[in-house]
Amino acid sequence: MERTVADPNIAILAGGVSSRMRQSVSRQNDLNPRLRSDAERKPKAMIGIGRHARPFLDYLLDNIAHAGYRNVAIVIGDGGDVIRNYCENPRGGGQFPDLRFSFATQTISPGWEKPAGTADALLQALNTMQSWQHRKFTVCNSDNLYSEHVLRMILEDSHRNAMIDYDRSALRFDQERISQFAIVQRDSDGFLLDILEKPSSKNIAENRGRIGVSMNIFRFSYDDIYPVLNEIPFHPVRGEKELPNAVRMLVERIPHSVYAIPIAEHVPDLTSVADVLSVADHLDGGPDDRTSG
Repeated sequence: MERTVADPNIAILAGGVSSRMRQSVSRQNDLNPRLRSDAERKPKAMIGIGRHARPFLDYLLDNIAHAGYRNVAIVIGDGGDVIRNYCENPRGGGQFPDLRFSFATQTISPGWEKPAGTADALLQALNTMQSWQHRKFTVCNSDNLYSEHVLRMILEDSHRNAMIDYDRSALRFDQERISQFAIVQRDSDGFLLDILEKPSSKNIAENRGRIGVSMNIFRFSYDDIYPVLNEIPFHPVRGEKELPNAVRMLVERIPHSVYAIPIAEHVPDLTSVADVLSVADHLDGGPDDRTSG
């Protein structure tokens, strides 16, 4: 008999413009034509990975389904119909019969070059999924491959709001990249105190012993996070409404409201074409993507 979990809801943020991915293509000369075309033209979640060119999104949806989620809201951007069409196709989302898909569009405002940020993307999802009011949901990126274990762990967590606090030493990225990840600061009971974006060497030194970082996977009470998303200002430097800042605002308003779940494991990530190759290796399909033949 299938085990049921309360509020098996998840929002996937897939509305970004993939600018860093596209910039990286010009610096990689030995890509095969299919991979180059995918990286230049498709959302990152739809880039074909490995020998069978299976979209990256498939691997994430597979873990989501096995973890026990059932209701999936995907935030797409302008031109994101490739994701919607894929999920509504029997050969795409039809592979996941237990998942029910909904879509929200995060448009680019006139005069802007990019979407308004991850907090705005989540707001669009919640405006679409008003049936989630008074319930809980998970939210994650579309370009990180979160494990089934992590997805199930945060789904089943009993706290009103939660996040995954990844042990920085378990991430298999180069040190320069890891040093840019936001640091998680917790109190002695494990509740979030702050998320330090772009941490300095001083911030890192002050976190003696284990250093936890955020990879943007959270679980929220709709009723707690929705008012914050409506009020969060644009970041003064990056010009976006960012989800970590919304989480920070939530903690300031309601102390002890977000529990940080510690875990030590790697999270495959798609930022550049080089990441596509390393993820393919992780999934035992990489060598074919390296050649231009």
